[in-house]
Amino acid sequence: MSDLLAEYRAAREAVAFFDRSVLGKVSVTGRDRQAFLQGMLTNDVKGLAPGQGAPAAFLDAHGKVMALLVVYVTADRVLIELPASMTEKTLQTLDRFLISEKAYFEAVDDAFAILSLQGPGARALLEGLAGAPLDLAPYGHAEVSVSGIAIRVINRAEGPGPGFHCWAPDAQRAALQSAFVAAGAVAAGADTLEVLRVEAGQPWYPQDVDDSVILPETRLESLVSYTKGCYIGQETVARVKYRGHVNRALSGLVVEGERVPDAGAHVMAEGKEVGRVTSAVRSIALGRPIALGYVRREHFAPGSAVTVADPSGEQPARVVDLPFVPAQP
Repeated sequence: MSDLLAEYRAAREAVAFFDRSVLGKVSVTGRDRQAFLQGMLTNDVKGLAPGQGAPAAFLDAHGKVMALLVVYVTADRVLIELPASMTEKTLQTLDRFLISEKAYFEAVDDAFAILSLQGPGARALLEGLAGAPLDLAPYGHAEVSVSGIAIRVINRAEGPGPGFHCWAPDAQRAALQSAFVAAGAVAAGADTLEVLRVEAGQPWYPQDVDDSVILPETRLESLVSYTKGCYIGQETVARVKYRGHVNRALSGLVVEGERVPDAGAHVMAEGKEVGRVTSAVRSIALGRPIALGYVRREHFAPGSAVTVADPSGEQPARVVDLPFVPAQP
């Protein structure tokens, strides 16, 4: 626990780095690359200029989520960041939609490392190492050199504070880690990142979102453009937005007991199951267990009293708005 607390404190008060190289990575070239992705993904890809990026989802025809991803546009290609182990499956599915478009997909999982710098000191650390300003919009990115290593720096928060993803050649991963440590960053692990991202209310695929969920149930409005035109699954997303509602949705749960519930725990109300927990941690900021999970529409209101039940027992909980911990500027 002492290491987790030290790592968490670094991420909230200074700067910590996480090795996120397990994430999937794809390079897309060809003159039709943005136009093709525009018809595949939920957000406006075609409107992105080099140096810009956006989160998006890839849906099936019924609006169910096949993947959550982030798109980064450069001058000569589109880079896509995917959940771990999702690259091959996603590329196989996309390939079925390619007919005459000039768009060429290449899995580059092993070619690049991704180091995630998180915390209020992340920007200053990177600017000091790169000798260049990094005034980037969310998901904006730029190429810089750190200790002679060419890296792509992306404005990509993974917790309540500011943060960046750094794409670098995998062969230079250790050298880049050493440069970050020498500059004052604290190496941190997966348990710390899990606390940060749950506190920030960030669902991950497939822990919190999978192909059993339609996109509106995730409440991830930032992944959707309602003006871009057609894409796979658009009919379901638009119908819920303009003419209907979802019967369940991803919500925050503050557990009023002391034990962190299991993923998959039942959410109960008045003796009936009204949802399930997908991720749970002990929040360091709040000093108690918190969870992401799906609850039925009747219990969306913040403050709704529920019970979380797993094999170890039942605990009272209440529904809250996300994020649990407000974002730092």
